[in-house]
Amino acid sequence: MNALPAWLNPQLLGPIAVGWGGRILAAIVIFLVGRWVSMALTAWIVKAVTKAGVEETLRRFFQSVIYMTFMVFVILTAVSALGVPTTNFLAIVGAAGLAVGLALKDSLANFSSGVMLVFFRPFRVGDYVEAGGVAGTVDAIGIFSTVIKTPDNRVITVPNGLIYGGTITNYSAEATRRIDLVIGVAYEDDVAQAKSLIAEVLKADDRVLADPPPTVMLLELGDSSVDIAVRPWVKSGDYWAVRGDVLERCKRSIEEHGLSIPFPQRDVHISPQAESAGRLRDVG
Repeated sequence: MNALPAWLNPQLLGPIAVGWGGRILAAIVIFLVGRWVSMALTAWIVKAVTKAGVEETLRRFFQSVIYMTFMVFVILTAVSALGVPTTNFLAIVGAAGLAVGLALKDSLANFSSGVMLVFFRPFRVGDYVEAGGVAGTVDAIGIFSTVIKTPDNRVITVPNGLIYGGTITNYSAEATRRIDLVIGVAYEDDVAQAKSLIAEVLKADDRVLADPPPTVMLLELGDSSVDIAVRPWVKSGDYWAVRGDVLERCKRSIEEHGLSIPFPQRDVHISPQAESAGRLRDVG
């Protein structure tokens, strides 16, 4: 109580009030201006990301992360304007960030892989891909995982780390695809006739592209058949339908013209000595 009048001395409180008042005003101005600048920069970056074709989910996530990052710098600058040392605070934040990073290293790896998938775009929503040990149509690209729907209507969620860390095969990346078929005929059949019949089947199908032209050629002399390579080009969306129809029509045309499609078979020849030995064992 005896020291209270000394603390309430106007000559002492005046400079303190003026000094802290100026600091507080400066901190408020820095915070308000910094907040406005952060919002403007975030909106500009989000607009650029939107033009790049980034999905809505990732766009919102990037907006939140970018805005929070800017605001952290604004708050640190405002606190520094008050005269509060921020070195210790930054050290605490850095240590906490390191601990969180070690605890969430798998999630952060999936997140970073998701960012790489968004920017490099090896596939898009709706593409049929084979990635992360799963084959199907991409249903959604999330922050930490990608949703793939299989042809039998199963929905599989694959971590982005597995996808980006492995081989990605995109079957929908190009507008056209080549169908690779091997059709075998018997050795006694006319190979030239078989090739002509197959070419007629391809020509009759409007879905088979004329450019590049389909290929029908002798591939190899197999163990049980003469194998003919059939390689037509089609639109990517017609791949499976054309493949099934071409196989069926080629089989029908070959059989209708007296040719045959052999199946693997093996001729077994028994020598007279082996036959006699077999009879002796039966008698014994």
